[in-house]
Amino acid sequence: MEVCVDSVESAVNAEDGGASRLELCGNLMEGGTTPTLGLLRVVKQKVRIPVYVMIRPRGGDFLYSITERQVMMADLCLAKEEGADGIVLGALTEDGRIDKDLCMELIAFDMVEDPSQALEDVISLGCERLLTSGCDSTVLEGLPTLKKLTEQARGRITIVPDIHVTCACVGGGGGINERNLPRVLEGTGAREFHCSASSFKQSGMAYRNTAVCMGGALRPPEFGYKVASTDRVRTLNQIAESTVQWSVY
Repeated sequence: MEVCVDSVESAVNAEDGGASRLELCGNLMEGGTTPTLGLLRVVKQKVRIPVYVMIRPRGGDFLYSITERQVMMADLCLAKEEGADGIVLGALTEDGRIDKDLCMELIAFDMVEDPSQALEDVISLGCERLLTSGCDSTVLEGLPTLKKLTEQARGRITIVPDIHVTCACVGGGGGINERNLPRVLEGTGAREFHCSASSFKQSGMAYRNTAVCMGGALRPPEFGYKVASTDRVRTLNQIAESTVQWSVY
């Protein structure tokens, strides 16, 4: 079970709940961007499970400029220096194909033009895992494609179901829940899954100035935030363990 987190609290909660691996991001409202080095450093100090760091300089599409590529490569090197156990990275060409020159790990797969060919490209890059919803708005709708990709992979790469909302919010994973996890695992044959397992936490602020907003037009509530729930992580792990032919990683 891989849990997507954007704070130290979420990282600790995920490990306490039994997560096997973390995907560390910033700015989950935009599908996840590169986290700060300070966040990575403290998370590595607090948890023992592997921490994979997202390398994504901005929200939006996955077609990057030369300067954005430079930022991504610098972030990648710094993340490795800070002890990242792996990198989550993806990029596309303007015609929707895998940008082989930049990709190492992939988060942009669900935007590709040809999923079957893209899978072979990702495998040729030596990637460990592929997070995908089956190139649909949710993994439940993409089950047929996801099953085909799993069969095509034949163990050469680990296919990880990742439910996200439509558009480019890739890596969010918040859609996998206690109700649909058995169907996802049984319908895809997947042996790993990716989710946020989050719950809403109220702010501790006693004084709340509701006339001022620190975010943009699309924003979470000002006096509260989402955090990984230890109980939800534990419950999802238990559901996975009880699913037919499932073994814990």
